[in-house]
Amino acid sequence: MKLVFASNNAHKLEEVRRIMPSGIEVLSLSDIGFEADIEETGTTLEENSLIKAETVAAFIHDRLMNGDAALNGVDGVFADDTGLEIDALGGKPGVYTARWAGEPAANRKKALSELAGRTDRGAQFRTVITLIKVNGERLAVSGIVRGRIAEEEYGHGGFGYDPVFIPEGYDKTFGELPAEIKNSISHRSRALAELVKALNC
Repeated sequence: MKLVFASNNAHKLEEVRRIMPSGIEVLSLSDIGFEADIEETGTTLEENSLIKAETVAAFIHDRLMNGDAALNGVDGVFADDTGLEIDALGGKPGVYTARWAGEPAANRKKALSELAGRTDRGAQFRTVITLIKVNGERLAVSGIVRGRIAEEEYGHGGFGYDPVFIPEGYDKTFGELPAEIKNSISHRSRALAELVKALNC
């Protein structure tokens, strides 16, 4: 099976390719010649995931209709949107996770600042994936990993909020844990596992 992952995020693409089984070939947007920026205007993770999947699915459809042989064999496109939902902040930053304070370091600093002096540091990462097949079939799946926000940054691995998020059952942040452990328990890996199960791969 050949699927396009609707993201320009190199870190995400690498993570997804590591997690997906060998029977699924994951193509990037650059692999199919898609160069446009997709504006994420949704107010929920589900909406943003759908917007990205629909945009790329329309691109693939148009190219196939125009006889683009390079896209022959592509079975569909999937897109994800992920949010960090902090209990004490009513689920914020949620859909605005990536742009809460601007860039990753500032986002982490804001999370630590908002929780300064608080003992309730529970949080979860939630990933929503939308798949649209070339035959028009659609499905949506999600994955959640519970944990807590550390009191300071630890580790330099991963990306985004990884250095401040400690998953349940561990005493190290995603930024400290080896990639293979993170990928086996992460919100994205859980959502991808649900996707693979739905695809019967």
